[in-house]
Amino acid sequence: MSKRDFYEVLGVDKTANQQEIKKAYRKLAMKYHPDRNPDDPAAEEKFKEASMAYEVLSDDSKRSAYDRMGHAAFENGMGGGGFGGGNFQDIFGDIFGGMGGGRGGSAGGFQDIFGDIFGGRTGGGRSRRGSDLRYMLDLTLEEAVQGTKKEITFTAPAPCETCDGKGAKDSSDIVTCATCGGVGVVRMQQGFFAVQQTCPNCGGSGKQIKNPCHDCHGSGVKEKSRTLEVTIPAGIDNGDRVRLTGEGEAITGGESGDLYVEIRVAQHPIFTREGADLYMDVPISFADAALGREMEVPTLEGRINLRIPEGTQSHKVFRIKGKGVTPVRTTMKGDLLCRVVVETPTNLNNEQKKLLRQLQSSMGDHQQSPQKKSFFDKLKEDVKDLFD
Repeated sequence: MSKRDFYEVLGVDKTANQQEIKKAYRKLAMKYHPDRNPDDPAAEEKFKEASMAYEVLSDDSKRSAYDRMGHAAFENGMGGGGFGGGNFQDIFGDIFGGMGGGRGGSAGGFQDIFGDIFGGRTGGGRSRRGSDLRYMLDLTLEEAVQGTKKEITFTAPAPCETCDGKGAKDSSDIVTCATCGGVGVVRMQQGFFAVQQTCPNCGGSGKQIKNPCHDCHGSGVKEKSRTLEVTIPAGIDNGDRVRLTGEGEAITGGESGDLYVEIRVAQHPIFTREGADLYMDVPISFADAALGREMEVPTLEGRINLRIPEGTQSHKVFRIKGKGVTPVRTTMKGDLLCRVVVETPTNLNNEQKKLLRQLQSSMGDHQQSPQKKSFFDKLKEDVKDLFD
């Protein structure tokens, strides 16, 4: 099978500079790396082909030889410039910036790079940590606004009490893993590269247990029901979270995860919260709306007086300063916004109907109702325009 031109492989011109070559190779390496295409042999071949092309074109002397003689320049070990797998660690150190200075071409730098980029590094160089857990906590609006303390009960993995989380009957039963030598990872060859993976024997802990604990069967953890007291800060809102450090999943040989208590605020029969402000509807009669009155309205701190001016229209909003909420991590308190809803009376008796008819007659068509007058004036103009 004939070999493709190296410039064609990288998709660059023969006059490309080193920066253009490096950029082209980085793009192809990220696209075709075996860790991103584990079940695609064609991608692995393209990855190898691009790596070969970059090894030659990134080296001035090899590139010069290739420009003169093509692939024949590297056949039969000519000039010691063959495709040695060891050089690829230097390539990735140069491309991804993980192997500068005194680290040279050691495999560790290459593994660190691809552990971060492709997720191949687990265990060994990274501390193990349990998973974070989530707990949904229901609160009333009053509890969320004013703050409270709540006890929560949940089940989660916790250190085994029998073995104190060690997983073994005795500390002497814990030995270094023979497969990985205690580092938690093993190296595997993938094409031209040596990559590291979590040790399949110890799961990345670097330890083995000769005589496991009979209670937790060597895991060091057991499902346990726990009860904790949670302090809810004043002003917390729906969807906010309270973090309890170290109260999440426990694992052997690593730190516990965190527990996140997520707040769910129940719907209130009167108030609706939006950020720092509270909203409420205030029902009034049409007589109160027309004549005005002073009335008591509820707040989360007690009842206060609200003055309704005469001639108030339905859905008019009155703002009461400082009767809202002080959100978490702020000192500014919101307002209470009262929306007036004018209610139409029903089931009137004869006397009430008689009085209303007298009022209706005395007001004429719409002289005393500005909104109604405006509506009919606009209607007259529209009808007039139709016949002009």
